[in-house]
Amino acid sequence: MTHDTGAPPELITSLIPVADRSLVRTVDALSDSQYAEASQLPGWTRAHVVAHVTLNAEALAGVLHGAHLGEASTMYASNESRDADIEALAAAGPTEVRDRFLAATSRFADALAAMHEGDWAGRFERTPGGRENPVAAIPLMRLREVEIHHADLDAGYTAADWPDGFRRVLLDSLRSFPSPPFEARPTDLDGTWSYGEGDGGPVVTGTSAAIGWWLTGRGSGEGVTSSTDELPEVEAW
Repeated sequence: MTHDTGAPPELITSLIPVADRSLVRTVDALSDSQYAEASQLPGWTRAHVVAHVTLNAEALAGVLHGAHLGEASTMYASNESRDADIEALAAAGPTEVRDRFLAATSRFADALAAMHEGDWAGRFERTPGGRENPVAAIPLMRLREVEIHHADLDAGYTAADWPDGFRRVLLDSLRSFPSPPFEARPTDLDGTWSYGEGDGGPVVTGTSAAIGWWLTGRGSGEGVTSSTDELPEVEAW
């Protein structure tokens, strides 16, 4: 998945505090019993989603801190340890999940604010020996995590609530998502977005929120239509 949106870095960075505050309000409003209820992600409760967003913030903050010090670091020790940590935190109870989420959100914000211009040049691995990403991609990575998983919580916030700026950034950032070729023409944004390899393919229409939700592999294409009456297949993000 591409991390190149063409958007000014300061735009992406400015969207993160807005997304954080919105998610914090939702998480704070969850009752203890709601943490154990199902989210929109198969097999995950709301506690799992909050735990994942928490550990993601901690991991990315660690990478940023390392980059600031000139020390390369990975996000996770392994995929297995990452998954085990999510399960453990989700099972720890609502109070611990909530408190650690709030602390991790602040930790990421502090690490982001401490970055200097020269700190962004490096690359980092998700796991040792795994895929590399540019450090400069971290603000976009975090923004997508917060906004998309906020909607995944199924706690009153949906893709339709995504800010205009994020919806455009999301559509841009998903352009290299593996799929057959097609074009997307949001009814509420100017422009056409091309996806997949090659030319041609159907034209997909709908609101930018509906298209973005579908492009991440969520739902079944509600509110999205295709010029061929059949939506292209996309993988879950």
